[in-house]
Amino acid sequence: MEKEKYISDLKDIRSMMDRSSRFISLSGMAGVVAGALALGGAYLAYETIYLQEQYFDYRQADASDSIVFQLVLIALGVLVLSLAAGFFLTQRRARKTRQSMWDAQARRMVINLFIPLAAGGILCLILLLKGFIGLLAPLTLIFYGLGLVNASKYTLTETRSLGIAEIVLGLLAAQFIGYGLFFWAIGFGALHIIYGLAMYLKYDREGDSERS
Repeated sequence: MEKEKYISDLKDIRSMMDRSSRFISLSGMAGVVAGALALGGAYLAYETIYLQEQYFDYRQADASDSIVFQLVLIALGVLVLSLAAGFFLTQRRARKTRQSMWDAQARRMVINLFIPLAAGGILCLILLLKGFIGLLAPLTLIFYGLGLVNASKYTLTETRSLGIAEIVLGLLAAQFIGYGLFFWAIGFGALHIIYGLAMYLKYDREGDSERS
C-alpha cells in the first residue's frame, strides 16, 4: 500500500510539474475544426483555379492576378476562422480544467510558433509578388512545421510529430510542384483532423472522464 501511495504521489508531482512547464490547454477539437476548414478552403481554391466543369477531362489552370487575389482571400478566411475556433475551443477547455489560457508558457509557445511563421509569411509574400506561386504551398507547409517543432517544447509533445510531418510534406510538395494544393490539403486538412482526434481521445476525453 505504501509503495502504491508513493507511486501515486510521484505521478501527481510529475503532473503538476508538467502543467507548470507546458501549455496543455490546447483543445483537440480545435485541430479537427481547423482541418475541416482547411479542406473546405482547398476545395474552394481548386474550384477557383480550374476553369472547366468536366472533372474527368483535362482542366486548365488560371493563375491570373484576380485568381491569385481570390486565393489569398480564401487562405485568409481559413486562417481567421481557424484561429477563432481554436481560441474559443481552447478557452472552453481551459475553463473546464481550471487552467489559465494565457500564462507564461502560452506566451512562450506563441512566440516560438510565431517567429518561423512570420519569417515564412514574409518570404511567401515576396515570392507571391514576384510570381513564384508554385513555391507557396511547399513553403507554407515547411515553415508551419518548423513553427510547430519550435513551439513543441512549451506545449504537448505530440505537436513535434505533427511539425515533422508538415515539414516532410512540404519537401515532397517542393519536389512535385504541380500538386501543391493536394499536399496543402493533406498537411493543413487531413493531418490536423487526425492530430486533433488523437489529442481529443488522449487528453480532452480523459479529462472529462476524470472530472465526472
